Amino acid sequence: MQAAARHFAAHVMKQEYIPFVDALIELAVAEDIGDGDHTSLASIPAAADGAMRLLVKQEGVLAGQQIAERVFRRLDAEMVFEPVLADGARVVSGDEAFRVAGRVRSLLQAERIVLNIMQRMSGVATETARYVARLEGLRTRVLDTRKTTPGMRVFDKMAVAIGGGGNHRMGLFDMILLKDNHIDFAGGITSALRQVREYLTATGRSLPIEVEVRSLADIDEVFSAGGADRIMFDNFSVALTREAVALVGGRMETESSGGITYETIRDYAECGVDYISVGALTHQIKSLDMSLNKL
Repeated sequence: MQAAARHFAAHVMKQEYIPFVDALIELAVAEDIGDGDHTSLASIPAAADGAMRLLVKQEGVLAGQQIAERVFRRLDAEMVFEPVLADGARVVSGDEAFRVAGRVRSLLQAERIVLNIMQRMSGVATETARYVARLEGLRTRVLDTRKTTPGMRVFDKMAVAIGGGGNHRMGLFDMILLKDNHIDFAGGITSALRQVREYLTATGRSLPIEVEVRSLADIDEVFSAGGADRIMFDNFSVALTREAVALVGGRMETESSGGITYETIRDYAECGVDYISVGALTHQIKSLDMSLNKL
């Protein structure tokens, strides 16, 4: 089947992501172009127009089309961007992802920025899709973590969603997650949850609350203290996870985390947890090979 004839679900950029995206594009432009692309300024006439196309050179999942268009338009508002495939497309070597036309100088300035972003995002989406497929037929959902390249988190989070995974949280500001160090410094689970509830009341915030537990006894304490929305089983074995899920008994959302690999993720999911968070989705990926060439 020809790539241009395929149909894929659209992935719309969340409005709250746009400020992060635009800030990252500005940084990318500043670090790559600086006071000018002197190679292009010296060798390409200012009025020269041209066109390029992005070719995929590896099998995987395409991600970053919306970002690419935004980069081209940042450098030249008159760019004509024509997507051939949508984010989320399953691609193979030789597939054409998009075509773009405009001032040649602007095309060349955008080339490496677009490739850097799309290659990484497509790598993240491809790895996420691999994990998601591993859980086919089960209700457990794969989540990302905050283990992202500093400053690049919004692109990583978008790519995970494009690959079929879920976003755990964007940062420290949009969820309460009481991890082991919070709990230890706060004096235990009961004390930590009490202080969280008091803080949310005092500040007028409404944030979901998740508590990391390290034992079955911790689970009992979470329920005794009250106020949590989700329990995270941290570094539990498969057998202990099965016991933990039974102990929770559907009274609260459950999540497994810590050292879970592609090989073991299905075993954990079969225990009945609602979510499994996997840092490897964003910190152990290989970028997808692509090229941006003259038409």
